[in-house]
Amino acid sequence: MTSQRSQKSQGSQESRSRLQRATLAAGAALTVVVAGAGAAPGAGAAPANAAGKPNLKLIAASNSVTLDRWEDGVSLDLGTYLAVDDAPLEFKVTRKSYKDPIVAQQILRDGTSTKTKTLPAGTVTDFSGLPGFLTMSIKNAAGEEVLKKEGSFCPNNASGRLRPDAPATSHYPQSCPTNPFTLGSVWGVEKGWAANSSAVGYDEPVDLPAGEYTATVSVAKKYRDLFGIPDDQPTIKVTVRDMGDGEGGGEGGGGAGMASSRSAAAHHGAGHDTQSAADDTAARAAAAAAHHYGPRGADEPTPPALSHALEDRGLAHHLGDGPGHTDGSRIAPALKPAAKRPSGRAGAPANVPKPDLRSLPAWDIAVTDGEDGDVPGKDYLAFSANVWNAGPAPLVVDGFRSPGKDLMDSYQYFYDAAGKQVGYAPSGTMEWDPREGHEHWHFTDFASYRLLSEDQTKEVRSGKEAFCLANTDAVDYTVKNANWHPDNTDLSTACGQQNSISVREVLDVGSGDTYTQYRPGQSFDITDLPNGTYYIQVIANPENRLQETNTKNNVALRKVVLAGTPGARTVTVPPHDLVNAP
Repeated sequence: MTSQRSQKSQGSQESRSRLQRATLAAGAALTVVVAGAGAAPGAGAAPANAAGKPNLKLIAASNSVTLDRWEDGVSLDLGTYLAVDDAPLEFKVTRKSYKDPIVAQQILRDGTSTKTKTLPAGTVTDFSGLPGFLTMSIKNAAGEEVLKKEGSFCPNNASGRLRPDAPATSHYPQSCPTNPFTLGSVWGVEKGWAANSSAVGYDEPVDLPAGEYTATVSVAKKYRDLFGIPDDQPTIKVTVRDMGDGEGGGEGGGGAGMASSRSAAAHHGAGHDTQSAADDTAARAAAAAAHHYGPRGADEPTPPALSHALEDRGLAHHLGDGPGHTDGSRIAPALKPAAKRPSGRAGAPANVPKPDLRSLPAWDIAVTDGEDGDVPGKDYLAFSANVWNAGPAPLVVDGFRSPGKDLMDSYQYFYDAAGKQVGYAPSGTMEWDPREGHEHWHFTDFASYRLLSEDQTKEVRSGKEAFCLANTDAVDYTVKNANWHPDNTDLSTACGQQNSISVREVLDVGSGDTYTQYRPGQSFDITDLPNGTYYIQVIANPENRLQETNTKNNVALRKVVLAGTPGARTVTVPPHDLVNAP
């Protein structure tokens, strides 16, 4: 899943939405066109394969698609799917530590037993999917090949049922995680379902002039051999139409082109009714246009990857934060807090399950000249930080406000294995954060950041960060009790509004909460620091206000090397064991 909390500009949302029209057409055709590939309606689901081996087939939802060309190219989605039958297609992808390689296992279920098949070493290099799974060749009207691309396949892509007796819903996660410090993931497609396979480089438009083309899509031989996939090569007629630069021309005109939209970002809002949401969007778009990211631009928000789980449902406008979503992959409503403050004696049984909060090493590390509100002419070391919950219980915190105050009293709740609340404990406060880019209720002192000397004995810079708790990243969905479909994924609803009287914030098992480098307060002033080696230290639950199963794993370190001169400082970030993600 994507780990960014950025909200794209209104222009970005409009241009992305326009790009999805061909996708919508192909997706809408899936149920009708593909139905013939499975059992006839009413024929009954195919029995589970004796060996638990799925029957896989590459199919096309439609024989033709129309793609729109904008200022910076064409977003390719040809509407091909990997159909799965006889048994689910499932993978468990893990690494023991950052010193160990990623291992992918196929899970084979025959209805009574479960077996595993380890994929060859090196087949999977990260948690975003099967690399080089698909090959796409596009020829022009003269039969000349004008484009050839390879693409990864995430089994958690947008998917749909092949027939009415397939499972009504998919229990697998939506989207594949892209956080560089992910530890474990589960990928899967239900039996009788098909997952989108052809959105190759959906976030990297290609240069295809307007015209008629023929696309041929195939599965790479190594995967055909590995999974027993037939060498089907669907062909799709492609019509590319020129929509201009997006500045008022072409169908649905009036939005900024993708090139300009990638360099603009707006912050999430709090309004939810139609009129206030519209007013808020316009105001924030104007604020985004005037927002300062510095001449070096290193602190400009990185556009989040658009998950296939939303792309093929025409929900491209779910980039970033907005009503009902956070990172564009997992859509879930906010949770309701308790009706009133807890009463009775605080505490919980000694053996009650508790969360286990852990920090990830910092990444997205860059030298910037600061955000709005920072002192001009200074150098800042910015970074992303994540605290996640390894379980076995979710972290559930309610905040209750005293009228007229921008402060809430917070309480941590504890539940038994059946989900019944069996205790609570005061856990400090929540505070209203009015800074642009936040504007919601933060749990106070959830994490702290320190810049340590090379020998790690001195704090040369320090800071604390209050978090709005939200399940932005799937860090390890293989831990006990991991919730593959967490609630509380949306900053704009999960963390309340300025006029909220109470809020509930949750960090579910297996999920983490990322604050990215461009957030106000997420940086160190390094203007006067000598060049040399330092360590960014991230500490979860620094004041021990939250009860956990283990507090000895709350700290993570990341080495950085500063160089350059004031106004032109640089940072080098060595790999963290096997993870090379600066």
